[in-house]
Amino acid sequence: MNYYYHHTGIPTTKPREGERYSPTFKMYTTGGHNDFRIQWHRFEEGCPLHPLIQSMPHVAFKVDNLDEAIAGKVILMEPYYPFDGYRVATIEIEGAPVELIETSLSEKEIWCDSLHQNSVLYPKNK
Repeated sequence: MNYYYHHTGIPTTKPREGERYSPTFKMYTTGGHNDFRIQWHRFEEGCPLHPLIQSMPHVAFKVDNLDEAIAGKVILMEPYYPFDGYRVATIEIEGAPVELIETSLSEKEIWCDSLHQNSVLYPKNK
């Protein structure tokens, strides 16, 4: 299995410039539009995500086959499609969350916020 660095997510309690709200997960996320693709995540009370995801930084890797990459691992977030062409799951490795991504999208498509309107993360009428 090959793992390719994609981004790092860091929990915060401080509002940050440019964050976007996901009513699905009751969380705010910055765009990660920096050289190292660091995103900041701020969670509201009642967020349905696993406590490790809400409290610890995570590193995310692209993989060729998500099902193979998560086989036999402790799953914190089952595989799902937050938007078309981008499948993701979060596992636990030695007490830390690790996000795994399977996608054929280009980096430009992945990081273009306007392409993800009316998605699972950002539904149109919520």
